[in-house]
Amino acid sequence: FITMSSYIELLGLFVLLMLPFLYETNHIFRYYFKFLIYYGIVSFNSIILIPAFLTRPCDVRNLLWASTWCHRVTALIGLRWELRGKEHLEKDQACIIVANHQSSLDVLGMFNIWHVMNKCTVVAKRELFYAWPFGLAAWLAGLIFIDRVRGEKARETLNAVNRRIKKQRIKLWVFPEGTRRNTGELHPFKKGAFHMAIDQQIPILPVVFSSYCTFLNDKKKILNAGRIVITTLPPVSTEGLTKDDIDTLMERVRAQMTETFKLTSAEMLQRYKPHKTPPIPPAVVNGAEAVAAAVANSSGYAQLHVGATAAAAASYETYKSSASKASMLKTL
Repeated sequence: FITMSSYIELLGLFVLLMLPFLYETNHIFRYYFKFLIYYGIVSFNSIILIPAFLTRPCDVRNLLWASTWCHRVTALIGLRWELRGKEHLEKDQACIIVANHQSSLDVLGMFNIWHVMNKCTVVAKRELFYAWPFGLAAWLAGLIFIDRVRGEKARETLNAVNRRIKKQRIKLWVFPEGTRRNTGELHPFKKGAFHMAIDQQIPILPVVFSSYCTFLNDKKKILNAGRIVITTLPPVSTEGLTKDDIDTLMERVRAQMTETFKLTSAEMLQRYKPHKTPPIPPAVVNGAEAVAAAVANSSGYAQLHVGATAAAAASYETYKSSASKASMLKTL
């Protein structure tokens, strides 16, 4: 006769046989399954790494160990990262990295380039510390947790960190938008990162992730395979600047990042066209290629022809408007 354990075994076998079918045919299942793999492996690695981190607690070099263990998740969930402007990240200098924030997947991109950044830590919201075991491991790896509700306490923490990063030539990664948003554009910046850079007279290093909209839609629960360009722009000096220059500096950096975001995103759309999108205007493609070449040559970025980039940006806006009316992602 069939026992209860036999029923459980048959049910388990049925579930295992159904997994590949559900993964290939149901985008909602695929979305949650990929994030389960992502968070599950990172949490497991956190448990494994905590004893190692205890040998040198709160040392930012621990994040290199973490990236070595965690960056392989990228291949498991079908993402590929392409780094441009590598030479700017390689420099052994203190700086404030400002990057756009679209999703928790940004962390995977960071894991894939941490070996280039070397000594780098991140400013994160205090709530993440309580997401154990990840939070404990992150603290032991040197992440900076701030309480965004208690502004004065957060400023004191950042001031202490600011002095240390200049002395030890550490890169500090900040998401100036504050909250992650996958909307296909950069949102207004907060001033904290720019205050820190001017206080210590260290450069701002802009880092731009191309749009995730071709493969990720959190509202529709879609996470397909995708490729992302990470562009490091030339450092922006703060030497001689004062607090009176913060607004100008912030808008200048944001304008550079916005232009690069539009062009690299358009390039990815052209190279890996999503489902039923209108054709990419030639001006966008040409502009994207120009930016890619200029960033590769480092010094050439600032020499891009203003008219060409303006035309590319305008064409991108036209494209984005029309593309929003079409299905941007393939839903099975």
